[in-house]
Amino acid sequence: MYTKNPADPTNTTNTVADQAAGKADQAIRSTQRMTNDALDGLSDSVNSASSRVSPLINRATEQATAFAQKSVDAMRQTSQQLRDKAMHASDTTASYIRNDPIKSVLIAAATGAALMALVSLVTRSRHHD
Repeated sequence: MYTKNPADPTNTTNTVADQAAGKADQAIRSTQRMTNDALDGLSDSVNSASSRVSPLINRATEQATAFAQKSVDAMRQTSQQLRDKAMHASDTTASYIRNDPIKSVLIAAATGAALMALVSLVTRSRHHD
């Protein structure tokens, strides 16, 4: 039977190789622990940042929605005011024509003649350029 001889170079090589393999395993386990710890820390940081940013995003969304709603309301109000003014002008014009039809026809004819003269002047100036 074979007994280990401490002076045997093969035995020494095996021992050194076993020790190196053991150290490599320890280094791998240590690296894995450090990597896991770093990833856990990163995950915690991301979760923390997300919990801080999420309310800011929600608030910005609420403000943008409120602004859009105010803009829509303002447009509706302005549109209604324009319709009301147009109806008032139409009613006023109709009332004026009913009360003084001859004067209304003369004003309309004079306005039409002035517009035709203006169009004629603009057309002539474009042809001469």
